[in-house]
Amino acid sequence: MAPVLKLISHKLCPYVQRAVIALNEKGVAFERIDIDLANKPDWFLKISPLGKVPVLVVPLGQGEVALFESNVICEYIEETQPAVRLHPEDALVRAQHRAWMEFGSAILGDLWGLETTQDAALFAAKREALTAKFARVEDALGEGPYFTGARFSLVDAVFAPIFRYFDVFDAYGDLGIFASTPKVRAWRDQLAQRPSVRTAVSVDYPQLLRAFLARHDAYLLKQAA
Repeated sequence: MAPVLKLISHKLCPYVQRAVIALNEKGVAFERIDIDLANKPDWFLKISPLGKVPVLVVPLGQGEVALFESNVICEYIEETQPAVRLHPEDALVRAQHRAWMEFGSAILGDLWGLETTQDAALFAAKREALTAKFARVEDALGEGPYFTGARFSLVDAVFAPIFRYFDVFDAYGDLGIFASTPKVRAWRDQLAQRPSVRTAVSVDYPQLLRAFLARHDAYLLKQAA
């Protein structure tokens, strides 16, 4: 039996979910090791120069190599696990997909502000920024059901964890972010049904995210009330 990859993880991290989805799509066996980012183990800090998850630990001979940064990990998985291709064959289209993966990271930056701020003005600014970004995504989408059409790609793996946030946020009221983006809404619904996406988090993900919002005394909770 070949040595198993190890994915160092946090239960709420959307960047971890990208790697999990990619591994699930390709049917690759791996061991997931969740850590507490508020109390990072010394062994983790030794292999993660930025102190962030995910980290993919790859067995190599008698030792191991640690890869960090989610997009790097996803690209490695794509290049070394060819059974299912998650990138387009065409070089230019592949580069466009990589650009949209970065755009997804920019959306996550705004989402962080939306979910953690206690300030009404900053909350409104982040909501406006997200609405504008998803309008750009709407313009980029085709007929679906996925970003590139019928074929699931790494762009889908990046955006699925983004939409998962809103599955929890929606319980506190409609933020209006997707009001004018019907293609994005359809894409979101399709991704939510994908087995690799559904199983990328533990069953207690909604409860953990709600607890995270409460610990930050998030304005999101107040505006809903």
